[in-house]
Formats: sequence, structure tokens, C-alpha cells
Amino acid sequence: MQYKVGYFFKTAVSLLINLIIYCLGVLLFAGCVSLVEKTGRVLDGTGSAEKQIAFYRIEKKEGSPADINIREVRNKAGLRSVIISLDQFPAMVLRSSVPNESGEIFLASMDYLGGNIHGWNEYRLDLYGTGNLRLNENNAVLSIPQKIEAIQIRSGRIRSYDTRITGTEALARLNSRRERILALVEWMRNREDAPKGLNNRVNFIKFWKPLLFPEMVSGKNQPEGWKRENDQWIKAEDIRWNHSYTERVFPEILREIRNSGTMLRDWEEVLSWIYIEYEWERILELLSKEIIIPKKR
Repeated sequence: MQYKVGYFFKTAVSLLINLIIYCLGVLLFAGCVSLVEKTGRVLDGTGSAEKQIAFYRIEKKEGSPADINIREVRNKAGLRSVIISLDQFPAMVLRSSVPNESGEIFLASMDYLGGNIHGWNEYRLDLYGTGNLRLNENNAVLSIPQKIEAIQIRSGRIRSYDTRITGTEALARLNSRRERILALVEWMRNREDAPKGLNNRVNFIKFWKPLLFPEMVSGKNQPEGWKRENDQWIKAEDIRWNHSYTERVFPEILREIRNSGTMLRDWEEVLSWIYIEYEWERILELLSKEIIIPKKR
């Protein structure tokens, strides 16, 4: 009897662990700030390196453009900065100086931290741009009407399974990945059938995944006529890719990336990064209008 109790207890624990792992996987791909990402912040010290001075938040309602948060923070050296985030893009924050006497702010960086079931990618991208911000007793008034220019990835770290990659190797990998993502996004935006106003990541995945990876979706979701009788196939990353489909649909710069499985790996590991780059112009448009954001007590 004791043996059976022990056996059933172990089985229950095993099932519970598997359920937790499955739920974590679902959360990672649901677009929330994942447990893996939060763990990354804890391990890197970024979760406690700054003290919040003030917090402003507007929730999307009638007439408001987005769920926007502004935090005024101070680091251990006493330097203050402003962090701007949008709930729709939880993997990124924009960092700026505090407003000067005329209310002008200087954008400094975009910080990205995106998780997947095997680890995370993290980087700081230098930005150049200015905006206007007034931090009042009851609210903040924000507008960034000028174009924000992305300069380069200044620093970054990667966690893949049990391997932690930092320094110049991490920078090289992140910059290579950024070049691939920018090339992919440019092609996506320039397609005649590219939809306008994809307002969440679910719709983004629903439209683009079947076009990018018809081999990876169910038959009813595959593009019509994507597979033809004399198509040639190539195997990479244990997947048979339709080489002829790649030739018909993708520009030369993206063909080897797709046929090698690298494009799929980017999609699976940093989907939130691809989504941010695709929606970058809309993000800037949201921030360009003057927004009044209530202060939270």
C-alpha cells in the first residue's frame, strides 16, 4: 500500500511539473511579459537597479490611443531617467532623459528583452530623437512628434538553454539577427497584400505565419497554390522546405535564410522583436500625438 501511495504521489508531481512547463510555453507565445523574461531581469540585476520616483499610466479607452506607461526612475548613482512603455509591446521600453526646463526630452535607447521556451535575447539599441514631456502633480503630458532614429545595438546578452552569451559574441549575433529581421520586415511591409492596422500579435501571426512558413501550418491555413507538382524540396533543421516556393515568393536576400531554417528560428525565438520592427512606424505615430497620462498614487 505504501508503495502505491508513493508511486501515485510521484506520478502526480510529474504531471504537475509537465503542466507548469506547458503553461509557461503558452504564456511565452501569448505576448505577455513572460516568466523567463522576468527571470532574466532578476538574474541581470535590472529588476532592482533603479528606484521608481513617479508612475503615470493611461489605459486604452474611448479616445485614448494605447495603454501607455511612464516611469520616472533613479539609479544607484542618483541619475534620473524616464522609461516609456506600451502594453501592446511588453518586450520593449524607450528610455529618455528627464525633461529640461523647456520640457524637452532626449531619447537615449530602446531596451528589448524577449523570452522563448529555451531562453531569452536582450539588447540596448541606441536611439536619436527628441520629444516633449511635462511631469505635473496630477499627470504627465507626452508627445514625440519628431522621427526617432535607430543607431546601433550597444550592448546585449543571450541565454540559450544553459549557455549564456555576452560581450562581443552576443553583439555579433544580435546585430546579425537584426539585419535579418530588418530585411524580412522591409519585404513584408512592401507586399501589396500587407494588411494595415494589425492591432495585436495574434492577428500578426495569423496573417504572416502561413505566408512565411506554409510547411508549418495546417492545410486549411496554407496559401492557395503554394505547392506545385514539380516543386523542389530541401531539408534543413529537420524540416522539408519547398525550395521552389521560396524562389517564387521571396527576394534573393531572404531565400537562403528561409531555406536554411534560420528564418523559422528567428520567428520562434524573437517573434516579439519581429513584431516591434514591423509595427515601428505605428508605434512612433501613437507617440507623436500629445497624450495626457494620469499619475498613479
